[in-house]
Amino acid sequence: MEIEQENGNLHHHYNHHDVNENETVNGCLSSFIDDGSIESHRYYLSRRTALEMLKDRGYSVPPSEIEISLSEFRVIHGQNPDVDRLRFSATHHSDPSKRILVIFCGPGVVKVNVIRNIAGQIVNRETLTGLILIVQNQITAQALKSVKIFSFKVEIFQITDLLVNITKHVLKPQHEVLTEQEKQNLLKKYSLEEKQLPRMLQTDAISKYYGLERGQVVKVTYNGEVTQLHVTYRCVW
Repeated sequence: MEIEQENGNLHHHYNHHDVNENETVNGCLSSFIDDGSIESHRYYLSRRTALEMLKDRGYSVPPSEIEISLSEFRVIHGQNPDVDRLRFSATHHSDPSKRILVIFCGPGVVKVNVIRNIAGQIVNRETLTGLILIVQNQITAQALKSVKIFSFKVEIFQITDLLVNITKHVLKPQHEVLTEQEKQNLLKKYSLEEKQLPRMLQTDAISKYYGLERGQVVKVTYNGEVTQLHVTYRCVW
């Protein structure tokens, strides 16, 4: 029997010689228990989602990085990972001038000095066009204001929001971000103004996942047994 970890759920694959359908699985439950630390598991899941998120935004992310197993991750980072070693950067596939950096913050409250320390640690800052901070605790109002010291967009995610990739949920509709030209074609085709489109807040989980700006349009396709095929468009507000 093999056990795979995916999106926080254990998937069990039985070979035909492992058990018969009607047999009771004895002494196997102990193998379902994760003996590793919760901390390393959280870092593993959130880092994988962050990698998938950047890939979905068009950044070049090696499949080997996304597909790494929990056990392999623990061999590399241990049971108590060093947050500095978890950071990574990625360059946009179609626009190499776009480079984004992902940094994990420790378990403490994120204060102004944490943001200043991060600013001091970033090398080649002039080549960056974006920064993602993954925090585990609250971030103070002053710290939020202090991110303005960066000359590029800073996005902040709670680690708990990245333990599962929301876009991969079986009931989640498919989202496709339109280019500016596709957006204009849509408005022209239906003789619409931007403000007439249904809205999606910038704070919406999908909007945050794709790093959308106000005015961008998302094509939402619902395709399920209950809803049937249904397409709508939403404008980020």
